[in-house]
Amino acid sequence: MHDVKLVREQLDTLRAGMRRRGKLEEFAPLLDRIAELDLERRRLIGEAEQRKAARNTASQEVARRRKSAEPADELIAESRVLGEAIASLEGALREVEAELGAALLEIPNLVLDEVPEGGEDDGVILSTWGEPRRDGGLATHWEIGERLGILDLAGGVRVAGSGFITFRGLGARLVRALMGWCLDVHTGEHGYEEVWVPLVANRETMTGTGQLPKFEEELYAVPRDGLFLIPTAEVPVTNLFRDEILDAARLPLGLTAYTPCFRREAGAAGKDTRGLLRVHQFDKVELVRLCVPEQGPAELELLTRHAETLLERLGLAYRRKLLAAGDTGFASARTNDLEVWAPGVEKWLEVSSCSTFTDFQARRANIRYRPESGGKPQFPFTLNGSALAFPRIIAALLETHQQNDGTVSVPEALRPYLGTDQLR
Repeated sequence: MHDVKLVREQLDTLRAGMRRRGKLEEFAPLLDRIAELDLERRRLIGEAEQRKAARNTASQEVARRRKSAEPADELIAESRVLGEAIASLEGALREVEAELGAALLEIPNLVLDEVPEGGEDDGVILSTWGEPRRDGGLATHWEIGERLGILDLAGGVRVAGSGFITFRGLGARLVRALMGWCLDVHTGEHGYEEVWVPLVANRETMTGTGQLPKFEEELYAVPRDGLFLIPTAEVPVTNLFRDEILDAARLPLGLTAYTPCFRREAGAAGKDTRGLLRVHQFDKVELVRLCVPEQGPAELELLTRHAETLLERLGLAYRRKLLAAGDTGFASARTNDLEVWAPGVEKWLEVSSCSTFTDFQARRANIRYRPESGGKPQFPFTLNGSALAFPRIIAALLETHQQNDGTVSVPEALRPYLGTDQLR
Protein backbone atom coordinates (compact mmCIF):
# COMPACT_ATOMS: atom_id res chain seq x y z
CA MET A 1 0.00 0.00 0.00
CA HIS A 2 1.25 3.46 -0.84
CA ASP A 3 1.28 6.46 1.46
CA VAL A 4 -1.38 8.89 0.26
CA LYS A 5 1.33 11.57 0.44
CA LEU A 6 2.99 9.85 -2.52
CA VAL A 7 -0.16 10.42 -4.55
CA ARG A 8 -0.44 13.98 -3.31
CA GLU A 9 3.17 15.00 -3.83
CA GLN A 10 4.57 12.56 -6.43
CA LEU A 11 1.72 11.48 -8.64
CA ASP A 12 4.08 11.41 -11.62
CA THR A 13 6.25 8.88 -9.79
CA LEU A 14 3.28 6.55 -9.41
CA ARG A 15 2.32 7.06 -13.04
CA ALA A 16 5.86 6.20 -14.12
CA GLY A 17 5.79 3.10 -11.90
CA MET A 18 2.56 1.87 -13.46
CA ARG A 19 3.98 2.59 -16.92
CA ARG A 20 7.01 0.42 -16.14
CA ARG A 21 4.68 -2.41 -15.16
CA GLY A 22 2.79 -1.91 -18.42
CA LYS A 23 -0.33 -0.99 -16.47
CA LEU A 24 -0.61 2.79 -16.78
CA GLU A 25 -3.76 2.61 -18.88
CA GLU A 26 -5.35 0.32 -16.29
CA PHE A 27 -4.46 2.40 -13.24
CA ALA A 28 -4.39 6.01 -14.51
CA PRO A 29 -8.12 6.59 -13.82
CA LEU A 30 -7.76 5.15 -10.32
CA LEU A 31 -4.75 7.36 -9.59
CA ASP A 32 -6.74 10.40 -10.71
CA ARG A 33 -9.63 9.34 -8.47
CA ILE A 34 -7.28 8.90 -5.50
CA ALA A 35 -5.93 12.41 -6.04
CA GLU A 36 -9.52 13.75 -6.13
CA LEU A 37 -10.46 11.87 -2.99
CA ASP A 38 -7.41 13.20 -1.16
CA LEU A 39 -8.37 16.76 -2.07
CA GLU A 40 -11.95 16.12 -0.93
CA ARG A 41 -10.71 14.58 2.29
CA ARG A 42 -8.59 17.60 3.11
CA ARG A 43 -11.48 19.95 2.24
CA LEU A 44 -13.85 18.11 4.56
CA ILE A 45 -11.30 18.06 7.37
CA GLY A 46 -10.72 21.80 6.96
CA GLU A 47 -14.42 22.64 7.00
CA ALA A 48 -15.06 20.40 9.98
CA GLU A 49 -12.20 21.99 11.91
CA GLN A 50 -13.50 25.48 11.13
CA ARG A 51 -16.94 24.58 12.46
CA LYS A 52 -15.48 22.90 15.53
CA ALA A 53 -13.51 26.06 16.29
CA ALA A 54 -16.66 28.16 15.85
CA ARG A 55 -18.61 25.82 18.11
CA ASN A 56 -15.91 25.98 20.78
CA THR A 57 -16.00 29.77 20.63
CA ALA A 58 -19.79 29.76 20.90
CA SER A 59 -19.70 27.31 23.80
CA GLN A 60 -17.24 29.50 25.70
CA GLU A 61 -19.47 32.53 25.12
CA VAL A 62 -22.55 30.60 26.28
CA ALA A 63 -20.71 29.68 29.49
CA ARG A 64 -19.71 33.30 30.04
CA ARG A 65 -23.24 34.58 29.47
CA ARG A 66 -24.78 32.02 31.79
CA LYS A 67 -22.34 32.98 34.49
CA SER A 68 -23.35 36.62 34.13
CA ALA A 69 -27.06 35.75 33.71
CA GLU A 70 -27.16 37.04 30.11
CA PRO A 71 -29.40 35.42 27.48
CA ALA A 72 -27.67 32.86 25.21
CA ASP A 73 -30.49 31.21 23.28
CA GLU A 74 -29.25 32.31 19.86
CA LEU A 75 -25.71 30.98 20.59
CA ILE A 76 -27.10 27.67 21.81
CA ALA A 77 -29.11 27.38 18.59
CA GLU A 78 -26.01 28.30 16.60
CA SER A 79 -23.99 25.61 18.39
CA ARG A 80 -26.68 23.08 17.58
CA VAL A 81 -26.56 23.99 13.89
CA LEU A 82 -22.77 23.80 13.95
CA GLY A 83 -22.93 20.39 15.60
CA GLU A 84 -25.25 19.09 12.91
CA ALA A 85 -22.95 20.45 10.22
CA ILE A 86 -19.93 18.81 11.88
CA ALA A 87 -21.73 15.48 12.09
CA SER A 88 -22.64 15.72 8.41
CA LEU A 89 -19.06 16.61 7.43
CA GLU A 90 -17.63 13.79 9.53
CA GLY A 91 -20.04 11.32 7.93
CA ALA A 92 -18.98 12.47 4.48
CA LEU A 93 -15.33 12.27 5.60
CA ARG A 94 -15.75 8.65 6.70
CA GLU A 95 -17.19 7.76 3.31
CA VAL A 96 -14.37 9.53 1.46
CA GLU A 97 -11.68 7.95 3.64
CA ALA A 98 -13.21 4.49 3.13
CA GLU A 99 -13.20 4.94 -0.65
CA LEU A 100 -9.70 6.38 -0.55
CA GLY A 101 -8.38 3.50 1.55
CA ALA A 102 -10.00 0.92 -0.74
CA ALA A 103 -8.58 2.63 -3.83
CA LEU A 104 -5.06 2.73 -2.40
CA LEU A 105 -5.24 -1.04 -1.78
CA GLU A 106 -5.71 -1.59 -5.52
CA ILE A 107 -2.45 0.07 -6.66
CA PRO A 108 0.55 -2.29 -7.10
CA ASN A 109 3.93 -1.66 -5.55
CA LEU A 110 6.59 0.31 -7.42
CA VAL A 111 9.38 -1.85 -8.80
CA LEU A 112 12.96 -0.92 -7.97
CA ASP A 113 15.10 0.96 -10.49
CA GLU A 114 17.25 -2.09 -11.26
CA VAL A 115 14.24 -4.13 -12.41
CA PRO A 116 14.30 -4.34 -16.24
CA GLU A 117 11.47 -3.17 -18.46
CA GLY A 118 9.20 -5.65 -20.21
CA GLY A 119 7.12 -8.72 -19.52
CA GLU A 120 7.44 -12.46 -19.00
CA ASP A 121 10.04 -12.92 -21.74
CA ASP A 122 12.23 -10.02 -20.65
CA GLY A 123 13.63 -11.34 -17.37
CA VAL A 124 17.41 -11.28 -17.01
CA ILE A 125 19.41 -14.41 -16.16
CA LEU A 126 21.78 -13.29 -13.41
CA SER A 127 23.61 -16.54 -12.69
CA THR A 128 23.56 -20.29 -13.30
CA TRP A 129 24.70 -23.32 -11.34
CA GLY A 130 25.31 -26.89 -12.45
CA GLU A 131 25.14 -28.54 -15.83
CA PRO A 132 21.62 -29.25 -17.13
CA ARG A 133 21.17 -32.90 -18.02
CA ARG A 134 20.33 -33.23 -21.72
CA ASP A 135 20.60 -36.96 -22.46
CA GLY A 136 17.47 -37.03 -24.57
CA GLY A 137 14.76 -39.66 -24.33
CA LEU A 138 14.52 -39.40 -20.54
CA ALA A 139 11.33 -40.36 -18.75
CA THR A 140 9.04 -37.67 -17.36
CA HIS A 141 8.45 -37.43 -13.62
CA TRP A 142 4.89 -38.73 -13.90
CA GLU A 143 6.09 -41.77 -15.85
CA ILE A 144 8.76 -42.43 -13.22
CA GLY A 145 6.45 -41.78 -10.29
CA GLU A 146 3.63 -44.00 -11.53
CA ARG A 147 6.04 -46.78 -12.52
CA LEU A 148 7.61 -46.76 -9.05
CA GLY A 149 4.21 -46.50 -7.34
CA ILE A 150 5.10 -43.29 -5.51
CA LEU A 151 2.76 -40.99 -7.44
CA ASP A 152 -0.99 -41.63 -7.70
CA LEU A 153 -2.34 -38.95 -10.03
CA ALA A 154 -5.60 -40.77 -10.67
CA GLY A 155 -6.21 -41.06 -6.93
CA GLY A 156 -5.88 -37.33 -6.44
CA VAL A 157 -8.34 -36.64 -9.25
CA ARG A 158 -10.77 -39.21 -7.84
CA VAL A 159 -10.71 -37.59 -4.41
CA ALA A 160 -10.69 -33.88 -5.28
CA GLY A 161 -10.43 -33.31 -9.03
CA SER A 162 -7.70 -32.18 -11.39
CA GLY A 163 -4.86 -30.22 -9.87
CA PHE A 164 -4.77 -32.29 -6.68
CA ILE A 165 -2.13 -34.96 -6.23
CA THR A 166 -1.52 -38.00 -4.07
CA PHE A 167 1.87 -39.41 -3.09
CA ARG A 168 2.14 -42.98 -1.86
CA GLY A 169 4.73 -45.03 -0.03
CA LEU A 170 8.20 -43.62 -0.59
CA GLY A 171 6.61 -40.71 -2.45
CA ALA A 172 4.76 -39.60 0.68
CA ARG A 173 7.90 -40.19 2.67
CA LEU A 174 9.84 -38.03 0.20
CA VAL A 175 7.49 -35.11 0.89
CA ARG A 176 8.04 -35.59 4.62
CA ALA A 177 11.79 -35.86 4.09
CA LEU A 178 11.90 -32.58 2.16
CA MET A 179 9.92 -30.86 4.89
CA GLY A 180 12.21 -32.01 7.68
CA TRP A 181 15.41 -31.37 5.75
CA CYS A 182 14.47 -27.87 4.56
CA LEU A 183 13.37 -26.82 8.04
CA ASP A 184 16.47 -28.29 9.67
CA VAL A 185 18.80 -26.44 7.29
CA HIS A 186 17.02 -23.14 7.71
CA THR A 187 16.78 -23.34 11.50
CA GLY A 188 20.09 -25.05 12.18
CA GLU A 189 22.33 -23.29 9.65
CA HIS A 190 20.54 -20.17 8.43
CA GLY A 191 19.23 -18.96 11.78
CA TYR A 192 15.48 -18.87 11.11
CA GLU A 193 12.90 -19.34 13.84
CA GLU A 194 10.45 -22.11 12.93
CA VAL A 195 6.76 -21.36 13.30
CA TRP A 196 3.68 -23.53 12.79
CA VAL A 197 0.81 -21.40 11.58
CA PRO A 198 -2.90 -21.73 10.71
CA LEU A 199 -3.80 -22.86 7.20
CA VAL A 200 -6.66 -20.35 7.05
CA ALA A 201 -6.53 -16.58 7.29
CA ASN A 202 -9.07 -13.83 7.79
CA ARG A 203 -9.73 -10.93 5.44
CA GLU A 204 -7.44 -8.53 7.34
CA THR A 205 -4.55 -10.98 7.09
CA MET A 206 -5.06 -11.53 3.37
CA THR A 207 -5.23 -7.78 2.82
CA GLY A 208 -2.04 -7.21 4.82
CA THR A 209 0.15 -9.17 2.40
CA GLY A 210 -1.67 -8.08 -0.76
CA GLN A 211 -3.83 -11.06 -1.72
CA LEU A 212 -6.98 -9.01 -1.11
CA PRO A 213 -8.79 -7.29 -2.57
CA LYS A 214 -7.24 -7.89 -5.99
CA PHE A 215 -6.98 -11.70 -6.02
CA GLU A 216 -10.11 -12.76 -4.14
CA GLU A 217 -11.44 -14.83 -7.05
CA GLU A 218 -8.23 -16.86 -7.11
CA LEU A 219 -8.40 -17.87 -3.44
CA TYR A 220 -10.17 -20.83 -1.87
CA ALA A 221 -12.71 -19.31 0.51
CA VAL A 222 -14.57 -20.52 3.59
CA PRO A 223 -17.37 -17.93 3.37
CA ARG A 224 -19.35 -19.15 6.38
CA ASP A 225 -16.44 -18.22 8.64
CA GLY A 226 -15.03 -15.31 6.64
CA LEU A 227 -11.77 -17.21 6.10
CA PHE A 228 -9.54 -18.19 3.18
CA LEU A 229 -7.20 -21.15 2.69
CA ILE A 230 -3.69 -19.74 2.57
CA PRO A 231 -1.95 -19.59 -0.85
CA THR A 232 1.46 -19.49 0.87
CA ALA A 233 2.88 -19.37 4.39
CA GLU A 234 4.00 -15.81 3.61
CA VAL A 235 0.46 -14.73 4.50
CA PRO A 236 0.17 -15.94 8.11
CA VAL A 237 3.86 -15.61 8.95
CA THR A 238 4.17 -11.97 7.86
CA ASN A 239 0.90 -11.10 9.59
CA LEU A 240 2.15 -12.43 12.91
CA PHE A 241 3.51 -8.89 13.29
CA ARG A 242 0.41 -7.03 12.09
CA ASP A 243 -0.36 -3.91 14.16
CA GLU A 244 2.85 -4.38 16.18
CA ILE A 245 5.76 -2.03 16.84
CA LEU A 246 9.05 -3.95 16.88
CA ASP A 247 12.29 -2.85 18.47
CA ALA A 248 14.91 -2.13 15.83
CA ALA A 249 17.31 -4.33 17.79
CA ARG A 250 15.23 -7.36 16.72
CA LEU A 251 15.87 -6.63 13.05
CA PRO A 252 16.71 -8.26 10.80
CA LEU A 253 14.71 -11.31 11.79
CA GLY A 254 13.79 -14.44 9.89
CA LEU A 255 11.05 -17.01 10.27
CA THR A 256 10.40 -20.25 8.41
CA ALA A 257 7.29 -22.38 8.16
CA TYR A 258 6.09 -25.49 6.40
CA THR A 259 2.50 -25.43 5.14
CA PRO A 260 0.30 -26.89 2.48
CA CYS A 261 -0.71 -24.11 0.06
CA PHE A 262 -3.92 -23.70 -1.92
CA ARG A 263 -4.20 -21.74 -5.18
CA ARG A 264 -7.28 -21.79 -7.37
CA GLU A 265 -5.46 -20.17 -10.30
CA ALA A 266 -2.70 -22.77 -10.52
CA GLY A 267 -4.08 -24.69 -13.51
CA ALA A 268 -6.02 -21.88 -15.10
CA ALA A 269 -3.58 -21.24 -17.91
CA GLY A 270 -4.36 -24.56 -19.56
CA LYS A 271 -0.72 -25.62 -19.87
CA ASP A 272 1.56 -27.94 -17.93
CA THR A 273 -1.48 -29.57 -16.37
CA ARG A 274 -0.04 -33.09 -16.42
CA GLY A 275 2.04 -34.34 -13.53
CA LEU A 276 3.26 -32.01 -10.80
CA LEU A 277 3.93 -28.78 -12.66
CA ARG A 278 0.65 -26.93 -12.05
CA VAL A 279 -1.43 -27.98 -9.05
CA HIS A 280 -4.01 -26.42 -6.76
CA GLN A 281 -2.59 -27.81 -3.50
CA PHE A 282 1.08 -28.21 -2.79
CA ASP A 283 3.55 -28.33 0.07
CA LYS A 284 6.17 -25.69 0.65
CA VAL A 285 8.67 -24.36 3.16
CA GLU A 286 8.61 -20.56 3.21
CA LEU A 287 11.18 -18.02 4.41
CA VAL A 288 10.08 -14.60 5.69
CA ARG A 289 12.43 -11.79 6.69
CA LEU A 290 11.90 -8.32 8.16
CA CYS A 291 14.57 -5.64 8.20
CA VAL A 292 15.18 -1.91 8.35
CA PRO A 293 15.10 -0.33 4.86
CA GLU A 294 18.85 0.14 4.47
CA GLN A 295 19.33 -3.63 4.94
CA GLY A 296 16.90 -4.47 2.13
CA PRO A 297 19.31 -5.28 -0.74
CA ALA A 298 21.61 -7.40 1.42
CA GLU A 299 18.64 -9.23 2.94
CA LEU A 300 17.26 -10.13 -0.50
CA GLU A 301 20.64 -11.54 -1.53
CA LEU A 302 20.85 -13.52 1.73
CA LEU A 303 17.34 -14.90 1.31
CA THR A 304 18.02 -15.91 -2.29
CA ARG A 305 21.23 -17.66 -1.32
CA HIS A 306 19.44 -19.60 1.41
CA ALA A 307 17.14 -21.05 -1.24
CA GLU A 308 19.97 -21.65 -3.72
CA THR A 309 21.94 -23.59 -1.12
CA LEU A 310 19.21 -26.22 -1.00
CA LEU A 311 19.12 -26.59 -4.78
CA GLU A 312 22.87 -27.11 -4.88
CA ARG A 313 22.71 -29.81 -2.20
CA LEU A 314 19.97 -31.55 -4.16
CA GLY A 315 22.21 -31.57 -7.24
CA LEU A 316 19.73 -29.66 -9.39
CA ALA A 317 21.01 -27.37 -12.11
CA TYR A 318 19.37 -23.99 -11.70
CA ARG A 319 19.45 -20.39 -12.81
CA ARG A 320 18.62 -17.13 -11.04
CA LYS A 321 16.39 -14.80 -13.05
CA LEU A 322 15.53 -11.20 -12.25
CA LEU A 323 11.92 -10.74 -13.31
CA ALA A 324 11.02 -7.83 -15.55
CA ALA A 325 8.70 -5.10 -14.31
CA GLY A 326 5.63 -6.40 -16.11
CA ASP A 327 6.17 -9.90 -14.70
CA THR A 328 6.79 -8.81 -11.10
CA GLY A 329 4.03 -9.65 -8.63
CA PHE A 330 1.50 -7.11 -7.38
CA ALA A 331 3.15 -6.50 -3.98
CA SER A 332 6.78 -7.10 -4.98
CA ALA A 333 9.36 -4.43 -5.73
CA ARG A 334 11.89 -6.95 -7.05
CA THR A 335 11.77 -10.72 -7.52
CA ASN A 336 14.58 -13.20 -8.11
CA ASP A 337 13.10 -16.40 -9.54
CA LEU A 338 15.03 -19.65 -9.15
CA GLU A 339 14.39 -22.09 -11.97
CA VAL A 340 15.59 -25.70 -12.02
CA TRP A 341 16.13 -27.76 -15.16
CA ALA A 342 13.80 -30.76 -15.48
CA PRO A 343 15.32 -32.94 -18.23
CA GLY A 344 12.32 -35.23 -18.70
CA VAL A 345 9.96 -32.43 -19.70
CA GLU A 346 12.93 -30.38 -20.98
CA LYS A 347 11.87 -27.21 -19.21
CA TRP A 348 13.10 -24.72 -16.68
CA LEU A 349 10.72 -24.86 -13.72
CA GLU A 350 10.29 -21.98 -11.28
CA VAL A 351 10.66 -23.45 -7.78
CA SER A 352 11.27 -20.32 -5.74
CA SER A 353 10.46 -16.62 -5.98
CA CYS A 354 12.56 -14.53 -3.61
CA SER A 355 11.10 -11.04 -3.30
CA THR A 356 11.48 -7.77 -1.49
CA PHE A 357 8.27 -5.85 -0.91
CA THR A 358 10.00 -2.74 0.45
CA ASP A 359 7.54 -1.21 2.96
CA PHE A 360 4.46 -2.05 0.84
CA GLN A 361 3.23 -5.00 2.93
CA ALA A 362 4.30 -3.44 6.23
CA ARG A 363 2.22 -0.34 5.48
CA ARG A 364 -0.83 -2.47 4.61
CA ALA A 365 -0.43 -4.63 7.71
CA ASN A 366 0.63 -1.72 9.95
CA ILE A 367 3.90 -3.42 10.92
CA ARG A 368 6.31 -0.87 12.36
CA TYR A 369 9.61 -0.68 14.19
CA ARG A 370 11.01 1.89 16.57
CA PRO A 371 14.42 3.19 15.39
CA GLU A 372 17.28 2.72 17.82
CA SER A 373 18.00 6.44 17.57
CA GLY A 374 14.47 7.23 18.69
CA GLY A 375 11.80 9.09 16.81
CA LYS A 376 8.44 7.94 15.57
CA PRO A 377 7.92 4.33 14.44
CA GLN A 378 8.83 3.48 10.84
CA PHE A 379 7.73 0.77 8.42
CA PRO A 380 10.24 -2.07 7.92
CA PHE A 381 10.91 -3.90 4.68
CA THR A 382 9.42 -7.39 4.33
CA LEU A 383 10.88 -10.15 2.17
CA ASN A 384 10.01 -13.76 1.48
CA GLY A 385 10.84 -16.71 -0.68
CA SER A 386 10.07 -20.39 -1.17
CA ALA A 387 12.77 -22.71 0.04
CA LEU A 388 11.44 -24.85 -1.35
CA ALA A 389 8.13 -25.60 -3.13
CA PHE A 390 7.94 -29.40 -3.26
CA PRO A 391 6.01 -30.58 -6.38
CA ARG A 392 8.34 -29.11 -8.98
CA ILE A 393 11.35 -29.99 -6.85
CA ILE A 394 10.18 -33.60 -6.78
CA ALA A 395 9.60 -33.48 -10.54
CA ALA A 396 13.14 -32.20 -11.13
CA LEU A 397 14.62 -34.71 -8.66
CA LEU A 398 12.95 -37.69 -10.34
CA GLU A 399 13.91 -36.57 -13.83
CA THR A 400 17.47 -35.41 -13.03
CA HIS A 401 18.51 -38.38 -10.90
CA GLN A 402 16.82 -41.18 -12.88
CA GLN A 403 19.11 -44.11 -13.67
CA ASN A 404 19.31 -46.45 -16.64
CA ASP A 405 17.93 -49.34 -14.58
CA GLY A 406 14.74 -47.39 -13.81
CA THR A 407 15.66 -46.42 -10.27
CA VAL A 408 16.17 -42.87 -8.99
CA SER A 409 19.24 -41.92 -7.01
CA VAL A 410 18.42 -39.99 -3.83
CA PRO A 411 20.63 -36.92 -3.19
CA GLU A 412 22.95 -37.50 -0.26
CA ALA A 413 21.43 -34.67 1.76
CA LEU A 414 18.03 -36.38 1.79
CA ARG A 415 19.17 -39.93 2.51
CA PRO A 416 19.11 -39.68 6.34
CA TYR A 417 15.56 -38.29 6.13
CA LEU A 418 14.27 -40.76 3.56
CA GLY A 419 16.08 -43.81 4.90
CA THR A 420 17.28 -45.00 1.50
CA ASP A 421 19.68 -44.01 -1.25
CA GLN A 422 17.42 -45.13 -4.09
CA LEU A 423 13.81 -44.99 -5.15
CA ARG A 424 12.92 -48.28 -6.82
